[in-house]
Amino acid sequence: MIRSRDVLQRACPNAAMATAVATAVATLMGLSGAAVAQSQTPPAAVLPAVVVTGSVSERALEAAPYAASVLDADTLRQSGPMVNLSEALVRVPGITANNRQNYAQDLQLSSRGFGARAPFGVRGLRLYTDGIPATMPDGQGQVSHFDIASAQRVEVVRGPFTALYGNSSGGVIAAFTAPVTQAGADLSLDAGADGLRQGRVSIGAPLGSGWDGQASLSGLHIDGFRPQSEAHRTLATGRLAWSGESDRLVLLLNTFRQNAQDPLGLTRAQWQQDPDQTTPQAIQFNTRKEASQTQLGGRWTHRFDAASPLSSSSLMAYTGWRSVTQWQSITVGAQSAAGSGGGVVDVDRRYDGVDGRLVWRLAGGSLATGVNLERQRDDRQGFQNFIGTGAAQQLGVTGALRRDEDNRATTREAYAQWDGALTSTLDAMVGVRGGEVRMSAQDRFLSNGDDSGARRFRYANPAVGLGWRLTPALLLHAAVGRGFESPALNELAYRSDGTGGFNTALKAQKSQQQELGLKWRGERASLDATLFHIGTRDEIAVLTNSGGRSSYQNVGRTRRSGAELSGDWRPAAAWRLAGTLSTLTARYRDSFVTCTGTPCPTPTVAVPSGMRIAGTNGGSAFVELAWKPPVWRGGEAALEWRGVKKTAVNDTNSEFAPGYGLMHLRLTQDGQASVGRWTWTARVENLMDRRYVGSVIVNDGNGRFYEPAPGRTWWLGLKLATTLGS
Repeated sequence: MIRSRDVLQRACPNAAMATAVATAVATLMGLSGAAVAQSQTPPAAVLPAVVVTGSVSERALEAAPYAASVLDADTLRQSGPMVNLSEALVRVPGITANNRQNYAQDLQLSSRGFGARAPFGVRGLRLYTDGIPATMPDGQGQVSHFDIASAQRVEVVRGPFTALYGNSSGGVIAAFTAPVTQAGADLSLDAGADGLRQGRVSIGAPLGSGWDGQASLSGLHIDGFRPQSEAHRTLATGRLAWSGESDRLVLLLNTFRQNAQDPLGLTRAQWQQDPDQTTPQAIQFNTRKEASQTQLGGRWTHRFDAASPLSSSSLMAYTGWRSVTQWQSITVGAQSAAGSGGGVVDVDRRYDGVDGRLVWRLAGGSLATGVNLERQRDDRQGFQNFIGTGAAQQLGVTGALRRDEDNRATTREAYAQWDGALTSTLDAMVGVRGGEVRMSAQDRFLSNGDDSGARRFRYANPAVGLGWRLTPALLLHAAVGRGFESPALNELAYRSDGTGGFNTALKAQKSQQQELGLKWRGERASLDATLFHIGTRDEIAVLTNSGGRSSYQNVGRTRRSGAELSGDWRPAAAWRLAGTLSTLTARYRDSFVTCTGTPCPTPTVAVPSGMRIAGTNGGSAFVELAWKPPVWRGGEAALEWRGVKKTAVNDTNSEFAPGYGLMHLRLTQDGQASVGRWTWTARVENLMDRRYVGSVIVNDGNGRFYEPAPGRTWWLGLKLATTLGS
């Protein structure tokens, strides 16, 4: 990586320029591996964060002409035990990050309403860890293997330029591991409410001759606040890097294993009666999920000398294995239908990808060109969740085979993007990413018919943006772009009539996005403001969702619009006030019919135009007031408040999860001991002990939409960092 200090010496004649412009090229994640990096700070200057997300080369974060946010390691640590991204993502405007309080399901993540429809997993967003995609070629992703505790930063990008990441890129979320700067080891211990216990150990060191390495291991146990919600997780990561005069190589390995019970959702009546209860079906069928994953990836980057028309080249490759088995609560009678795949899902996945990129010096700027190939292959089986009959019948076990398929998805893409200066105060960005995604299912269980099928989707996503520097402190930016989102393999798995078979009628959704914003940096305050409007056609929506099985349909046009604000103010040296505010209007423009019960062979319930898109809320806010007095050396106290407006749980808008406002208290203290530097952090969440719905299961056919959140909880974390060697 090119250090900021080196770039300053080459490109900036004085410190004033150094604090106003971005440092130059570093690692060049470019279009498919977002990277927001924190500069190395020379003694005489405090440098701003720099960003290459959505861009060809690094820019100062405040100079990037698009909506972007970065969460540094301190923010991640202060936000909670670093188990779930939702702990810190609530600080990012435009992002909905809900913890389901259910480790058998991924977080409920959406960006400007993209991804809100997902009843499980993550849809509509591109996810990365250390530049390696955590989103599969079919567009579905997961964040369960993100090692947040080892992250140097998590970055979030919204708006039209996310379309340059390809299929299903309504937003980008990426985590990056902190690099090794000296030999050292860390030990972290966490304890909290509902039986939370976690331990982590990590070690890293320079190895000589340009090599450095690091490794970490963590273990988590939580009982959960509802019956049938216990979870165990083990996560291990390793990183090996080499730096030469013009080259850098990074190798990454991570593996995790997680066993989690599934408490399922509650009906509104159940939630109002007792939000701490678990629906009886979860106990009856012992609903649970076992997941494991191992992933290996690497990136090689080469920098060319100034005489070459090429600035840099990079090659990224990865491969991985993922296994998931989930026991669901589908009733015995429902599994007698010919198209039923049973009540146990068993998937073994192999996936890999490669991305090659060249960055050229061209026309007063930089041009990135590249190609990308990704593949996944799922060996998917389904079994009945019972054995026997009558009094001898056992539920919640693996029974007879009911589904056996080979599912595949392949993405082939090419892209180009130019960033450059049109004038001394006006920058431009122009890019396009095009390709195709192919998906297929080969049925090997033919006793209930042949459910094989194949689909191919083609797309070209252009984006154009401008950044106008009105003053050294004020930037205006505008962008337009076109997005594309194909159905995922599991969205194609069931036909709209509820039977098995490939959903060949389901089309991809396409969007037109516009964004207008400003970024202002003052001596003691800063402000980012963005307005956006998104029009989508062939919107994909849930048709039926029952017993872990969802079918989907296209419902015509939708519109998403809103505003995002974020800023901070330091009225005095000891005080800091920061906050975000988001509004979102996400509605269907066309009427359609849907299902509201189960079974539902034919949709008959009308959804008129103007209804709110299921899974979206009207907006959210976050405010933090932190106090760090000089007399309290190394200590800080903070009050946080988060508010969320009500959330539509279904397309008919017949029910909503109520809005809420929560207050949290945080205390931190760090210091130096003979064995190293220590930090403890204590949090009390939901000070007022308010009971609320933390997330929703969109369009659940059984009416169990509501996933409750706990009342007042606490967490205490201790970290000890020591330097090894001399």
